[in-house]
Amino acid sequence: MKRIDINCDMGESFGAYMIGMDGEVLRHISSANIACGYHAGDARVMNRTVKAAKENGVGIGAHPGFPDLVGFGRRNMDCTPDEVRDDVIYQIGALKGFCSLHGVRMQHVKPHGSLYNMCVGNEALSRAVAEAIASVDPTLLWVVLGGASTALSRKIADETGIRVVFEAFPDRPTRPMEGSRRGSSPAP
Repeated sequence: MKRIDINCDMGESFGAYMIGMDGEVLRHISSANIACGYHAGDARVMNRTVKAAKENGVGIGAHPGFPDLVGFGRRNMDCTPDEVRDDVIYQIGALKGFCSLHGVRMQHVKPHGSLYNMCVGNEALSRAVAEAIASVDPTLLWVVLGGASTALSRKIADETGIRVVFEAFPDRPTRPMEGSRRGSSPAP
């Protein structure tokens, strides 16, 4: 039986700055990508978010990104594959510690922002992320964008001994918007 996972980014607050409505959203999702401190989040936020996810029966995943708090991980960075691998290992390890503290198992890793987008079709960066996942816990799922690069992602996952799952974004337009120059589509 096929299953749809309703997934959301969480734990993006930092220090005194509250971002998002994690408590409310956690009641309506099946899995959460928890920021690991590089693009957002911090140790206390990670701890609270893992605890809240456990209380709501929500699957937990690491959401590692580039070391870019100022740009919220949305700026492209010129990092080597070795740097990416080491940064991803570090971030997964940090979240895994909080999962151990609360007696829950991390289930997946989904890169954040520019790291996620830069991996699409980029074998070296994708391999660095997959190797990081495999080195920390080869049972973790690697979440990547479905589409044109699925064959490459499957190949890398097979070679590194991890499983890959593909995602789609139903909240993003996939057809021309009503009134666009390319024609209009009826409202859903």
